[in-house]
Amino acid sequence: MIPGVIKDSLYNSCNLFSPNHAVVNWLYTYTYYLVRVIYGDICIRPLTMPSESDKWGWEHVTVFGGFDRGTGTKRWKCNHCNLRYNGSYSRVRAHLLGFTGVGVKSCPAIDRSLREAFQILEEERLAGKKKRIPGSAKPGKRIRTSRSSLTVKTILKEDVDDMVARFVYADGLNVNVINSPYFLEMVKSIAASGPRYELPSTEKLCDSLLGKEKGKIEKSMASVRESWPQTGCTILCVSCLDGTLGCFHISIFVSSPRGLIFLKALDIDDSDEAENLFTSVLSDVIAEVGHTNVLQIISHLGHICKSSESLIYSKFPHIFWSPCTSHSIHMLMEEIADLEWVKSVVSCAKGIEQNMMYYQHASPSLFTHLKESTDPLSVKFAPSYYSVQRILDLKQALQEAVVSEEFKQLKLNMPEGNNGIVESAILGDDFWCKAHLFLQLCEPFVRLLATFDIEKSVMGVVYDWQVQALEAVRSKGIDATVLNQLLVLIEERWDALFSPLHAAGYILNPRYFGKGQNKDKIVMRGWRTTLERYECDGAVRRILREQLSSYWRLEGSFGEEDAVDCRDKMEPVVWWENFGFETPHLQTLAIKVLSQVSSVAMCQEIWRDNVVPSREAIHRLGVERVEDLIFVRNNLRLHSQRSGNSSSSSGQRNQSLSYQSAVKSWDGVHLDETMAIVSVHDKL
Repeated sequence: MIPGVIKDSLYNSCNLFSPNHAVVNWLYTYTYYLVRVIYGDICIRPLTMPSESDKWGWEHVTVFGGFDRGTGTKRWKCNHCNLRYNGSYSRVRAHLLGFTGVGVKSCPAIDRSLREAFQILEEERLAGKKKRIPGSAKPGKRIRTSRSSLTVKTILKEDVDDMVARFVYADGLNVNVINSPYFLEMVKSIAASGPRYELPSTEKLCDSLLGKEKGKIEKSMASVRESWPQTGCTILCVSCLDGTLGCFHISIFVSSPRGLIFLKALDIDDSDEAENLFTSVLSDVIAEVGHTNVLQIISHLGHICKSSESLIYSKFPHIFWSPCTSHSIHMLMEEIADLEWVKSVVSCAKGIEQNMMYYQHASPSLFTHLKESTDPLSVKFAPSYYSVQRILDLKQALQEAVVSEEFKQLKLNMPEGNNGIVESAILGDDFWCKAHLFLQLCEPFVRLLATFDIEKSVMGVVYDWQVQALEAVRSKGIDATVLNQLLVLIEERWDALFSPLHAAGYILNPRYFGKGQNKDKIVMRGWRTTLERYECDGAVRRILREQLSSYWRLEGSFGEEDAVDCRDKMEPVVWWENFGFETPHLQTLAIKVLSQVSSVAMCQEIWRDNVVPSREAIHRLGVERVEDLIFVRNNLRLHSQRSGNSSSSSGQRNQSLSYQSAVKSWDGVHLDETMAIVSVHDKL
């Protein structure tokens, strides 16, 4: 507080310098506040006029100088888009906020979140104008403000890093949250808003803001939903088992060429009523999507869906219930390994590995090579192939180890067990010959699988994958009897493991035109089943068959030079849109079939890391709010994936093709679980 004697001296001094009362009052006021600053009673921004200090927009442009003195007009360049303009602050504000009609364009480099932050700053600026001192203060009223409330402390980056880390650790969040594009948007927006920003309340986050975000997502989904009648769509059902609660968490997605969206999630107890509940929810989802828009359902639910399939088929006979392709490929690889002559090879390989791991505990230096890893894709999709390949790669090291003196001394102190059999297999030729033959048989399937992009595949690719694999096997000169066993196995298991839509897609995909599909009984059987399910009217089915013949014979537009040239240059759906107009029934069917996905792998990264709200949270927030929260969270994560901003690394995305628990890991501590193969269905 300024002493009274100094205040009186100030006023008298001002009167001495100027007899004009207006000037005296102005000079007194200016000097009075200056002295208060010196005494620390208040603090103001130095060298900044009050009228300019809160004009936040100047911080986002570079000023090159003024002209037309006294008008406030300047030359400036936007720091975001580098566009140059002449004008006062009103034009700067309009450019940054996206206003039109004032002689400037809206800044194209500012995204929605930053523009909303600028809007908050502008609203605060306008509100601050009404409260500015001394213009709007009542005469004679003094407003005291402490120095600490107006002085902004400069915080070092290390201190900010410490605060971010403390927040993550204290609230038990995944550290990968910092890679989320939404977290980065939030931090930038808060920084742009400045120290005056206040976080919304918990109630607001769980109520109005949640509803607002859900509304935005639903609005963005409108274009996706509008495309379903033309392209059809696939309903994807995936689940994970919560061992603590003893229930299944099921997530339901809808996939179409316009994008993958999350619809809803539900918890189902493992009881007799589970299937009825799931069927009821799935029926509601089909009604919401539109039953005429749904071409197929792909589930990965184990025994839950066994009766649901027949119940859904009775209600919607035109909808296909398709197995998950990636899981089917895994099952096919394991069924090849279950052939009688192969089974003994796989069993022997696992026995060798188990025994060597057992010995490794006693002498870690003897079998150091056992810790080497091979192709992770083989581990997940073809664990038996991986076991044999792993032992075959270590053939020389194993043979050298079992004849060493160290190994002979080690055997004396170990139980006999099946050591003799294992040692004989390692030193003999029979096991290694059969192991090599088994790898030759499976290797083309595994190699093609590594290049098979399940997430982007269209119908038809799966069957062509099988054709290429068999051609590669034949080229290796494998024994005719063994090769015939493989062909019979694939033929017998195809209908159970793969959808008829794969065969229809193989026929209708222009990239595979002329591959003799009409002579392949598996393909033609799948085509017949597709027609019977897709179209109940016999007359329309006849038209579809006639139009397919026109396609095969290159009649009309199908025989045009561009149509032939673009078969493998255009996406299949685009090709049919351009050249299938003379066969409208077949064109519609081809577009719908070729627009579908074949696996739940694209959903796996979302549902695998999904944290289901606790029952306490559901009780506190209410079921409706929790459903909205899950809806918003999953669709935001899907949007992030589509934008290429997923927090997961590329390696994690590649591993999303595999299935957790397809094969149990093994080490020296859990010898009893060594190489135990557990199918996903059994696990569920």
